[in-house]
Amino acid sequence: MRAVFGIVLLCCTLHAQATPNEKDAVALAEKGAQFVRAHGKAEMIVRINRKDPEFNQGTLYLAMRDMDGITIAHPTTALIGKNLLDVPDADGKPFRQEMLALARGKGYGWVDYKFRNPQTGKVEAKSTYVLRVGDVALEAGIYKH
Repeated sequence: MRAVFGIVLLCCTLHAQATPNEKDAVALAEKGAQFVRAHGKAEMIVRINRKDPEFNQGTLYLAMRDMDGITIAHPTTALIGKNLLDVPDADGKPFRQEMLALARGKGYGWVDYKFRNPQTGKVEAKSTYVLRVGDVALEAGIYKH
C-alpha cells in the first residue's frame, strides 16, 4: 500500500512541476522580448509560427499581436492575420480588447478569460501575461486547474 501511495505522490509531484505557472509565462514573454530586441520582430514571427520549442512548450506558448489587434504570430496558424478583438470568450468577455488595452497602456499585465486548451480540447480558465515590445504585444498564457 505504501508503494502505491508513493507512486501516486511521485506522479502528482511530477505533474505539478510540469504544469506551467505565472512565473513561467512571464519568463517566456521576457525571453521573447529579449529575442525581438536582439534579432528583430520578423525573426520572432517566424519562430512562433513554426512552433519553435524555445517559444512553444505545449500549453505554454508565445503569441504576438500588433497594436491594431491583428494576430501576427501564433502556433495556431488559422489565427494569423485576423483581428479577433470583438470575439469574446465563452463567458462573453472581450479579453483580446483587454490585452490590447494593457499593451497600449502600462505595457504589461495579466488578463483572465476562457480559452480552448490545445491538450484537452476543452474550454478552460486561462490567464495570459501581455508584454509590449515596440509596436507589438507578446502574449504567454497558462491554464488554471
